[in-house]
Amino acid sequence: MKPIPIPSYIHYEMLLQLLERQTAFAANQQPAIREQVHQLISTLRKALAQQKQLEQSCQRASLPVEYRWSLNSINVQEPPSDGLPRRREPEVRS
Repeated sequence: MKPIPIPSYIHYEMLLQLLERQTAFAANQQPAIREQVHQLISTLRKALAQQKQLEQSCQRASLPVEYRWSLNSINVQEPPSDGLPRRREPEVRS
């Protein structure tokens, strides 16, 4: 069975750090904007918690998950039996 692709945690962390360290600081003097930033931070934290619940559900169902760093997948191939490296063609996405 193919693993279920899900975002790597680093995506959430990067966004949260940016929003907490820079966006919230820059919007500090604008109460309406500051509130929207805090709501966005809360939403991202909830999304991360929901992803963890999804992972637990997959684990209970014996479904593998694969953390993705980007939309581009990397195909890992077994080395050839003759020990010589093979050239891998790039995957084309439509």
